[in-house]
Amino acid sequence: MYAGLRSTDPDLLSMTWEDLLFAHWPVDPDRVEARLPEGLTVATYDGDAYLGVVPFVMQSIGPRWAPVGLSFGELNLRTYVRETGPDAASADGEHGVYFFALDADDRLGVTIARSLFRLPYYRATMTVDRAGDRVAFRSRRPDGSATFAAAYGPDGDRSVPEAGSLAAFLTENYRFYTADDRGRLWYGDIDHPPWELAPARVDIVTNELFAVNGFEHPAGEPVCHYSPRIRVTAGRPHRA
Repeated sequence: MYAGLRSTDPDLLSMTWEDLLFAHWPVDPDRVEARLPEGLTVATYDGDAYLGVVPFVMQSIGPRWAPVGLSFGELNLRTYVRETGPDAASADGEHGVYFFALDADDRLGVTIARSLFRLPYYRATMTVDRAGDRVAFRSRRPDGSATFAAAYGPDGDRSVPEAGSLAAFLTENYRFYTADDRGRLWYGDIDHPPWELAPARVDIVTNELFAVNGFEHPAGEPVCHYSPRIRVTAGRPHRA
C-alpha cells in the first residue's frame, strides 16, 4: 500500500465488487510503454508487461454516509505502471493500475466517474447471468463496438496471493492513475482487504477490447483468477 507516502482520502466512496474475473495476457513492455502518458512507466513481472481484462459487478457504490448507491456491470482494460521522476510516489517499488478504458452499464455512473475521477468511462449495455458458480458476462457499447462475452467461474479453492507472486503483482494494487484531456497525470487511492483468489475456468467467446483500444490481440492464453466479492473504499483523485 501507499500509506504514508502521500496524504490520501480513500474513504470518499464505498462499494462492493462481485463476480470478478481477472484475465491477464503477457505482452512486450514496449507495446504498453508507447501508450502511457508522461510521468508513468510500465511495471513488469519477470520482464513482461500485462494487459488485463476485468469484468465484474459494481454493487452499492456511493458516499460512505449514503444508505444506498448505484449498482451496475463494469468491464475494464488495464495495465500496471509506476510513476517516474524523483518525487514519484511509486519510487519505492509500488505500482498501480492504469486504465485504457472502463465500460459501465449505467449512464449516471459513467457521467460521475468521468467528472469526479477523470477516468475514461464509456457507456455500454451489459448482461450478467449466474448459474451456480458460473457467470455469463456480455457487454457492448451503443455503437456496437467493444463487444465482450465470456463465461467464467472458480476452478479450485480460494487463497490470498503470496507476496511477490504473479497473482499478487496483478491484483494487489491500491493506486490508480489517469490522464485528463490536457495530458495532466492524476492518481487516486483505494483500500480493501487482501484478495482471496481462485484459479478461474474461462471461456471467452468475444473480446474486442484490445482492438478498440489500439492493441493487437496478445498471443497465447491469459492468466486467469476469480474472486466472488470484495468490499472497497476509494478516494478522490489528486494531481500527481
